[in-house]
Amino acid sequence: MDTQLIDSTITRNSVKKLNVRCQSHKYKPVKNPPDKFIKSAQLDLFSQFVTNDKSVVSNTVEIWENIPKYFLTERQVKKLRSADGLAEPYEWNYSEKNNNFTVRLQPALIKQANGKYKAFFPGITEEIIEEALKKFLTIQNHGLHEPEKVETWVRFSLSMLHRELKEQGRQRNRNEIKHAIDVMSLSIITLFKNSKEIWKGSILQDLLTVGREEYLADSSSLHVCRLPLFISHAINQLEYRQFNYKRLMSCDEQLTRWIYKRLINRYRQANVMNNYHFMHSSLKESALLLQNRETDNRKKVISALKELVNKNIINKYEVQEVKKKRIICDVKYIIFPSNEFISEQKAANKRSNVIEGNSVNLFTGQSVNK
Repeated sequence: MDTQLIDSTITRNSVKKLNVRCQSHKYKPVKNPPDKFIKSAQLDLFSQFVTNDKSVVSNTVEIWENIPKYFLTERQVKKLRSADGLAEPYEWNYSEKNNNFTVRLQPALIKQANGKYKAFFPGITEEIIEEALKKFLTIQNHGLHEPEKVETWVRFSLSMLHRELKEQGRQRNRNEIKHAIDVMSLSIITLFKNSKEIWKGSILQDLLTVGREEYLADSSSLHVCRLPLFISHAINQLEYRQFNYKRLMSCDEQLTRWIYKRLINRYRQANVMNNYHFMHSSLKESALLLQNRETDNRKKVISALKELVNKNIINKYEVQEVKKKRIICDVKYIIFPSNEFISEQKAANKRSNVIEGNSVNLFTGQSVNK
């Protein structure tokens, strides 16, 4: 993927004050959303699903979701903070397709009631809000996509997020949602591939917010933000996959959700005649196995696998320990799919085939079949 550097650390209100510095290319002003609705065949395809109930499905974008960013727990963040509440950026190294990656998380500094700033890293609340926003992107009049600029915008309100999370059993109050939106827009992710910086930006870029008074005066006034380049690229190139959003949001454990996403993207030909396996060592790339003892990490995986069974994603699993001189050096987990997961993967495959068929018209400039 041909990525670009994105610096979204300049707020909209400060752009006018930075004209001189912007001309020197030291800073880049934030971008503005389109002034009017843009008809996008790519977004239309992104919003079409093979399902009897559109409310339960959404899209997974593997290239973006493979980047670890929501893995730090509140306890871990507390340890990272200094006595004055600040924190240094946190780095995590992982590998993917024979390439070495480093993700650097720069925390959001949010002003507290005492007037001091405190560091916050993205976590579980931010993760589920991202899923809700990607769902909103598929709803008419809430998503905007500009193929030529490779830009994707989503419109939302805090009330919409509050209702959506409550409906999915992930309720957060409005203050928690507002705080998470701040963290997602103010924390900065820098991605390195083989030691070379390839992308820099926030999860929610160029955020334009609407105050309560404005919203009450005009309920059509919504927040708007630009989603990361990876998502825009995936929409342009049709590199995304249908999945059961409602089932994902019902999963209690973060590792369960991560494994479920991995199965959706990797175990595409799931059926009763085959199985899927992965190694414990590969799971550690997710940064979700940060327990001090390896035995505790293995217990965490077993707990996630049990939840996958309970959520009817898999039928059963097997565990095979890999030993060297009686010492466990790795573990192989073998997955057997449930009938529901098989059906959902077949629907996702059918949808992918429909999209590929329509892409011929899309890239030749002809209309897309509905």
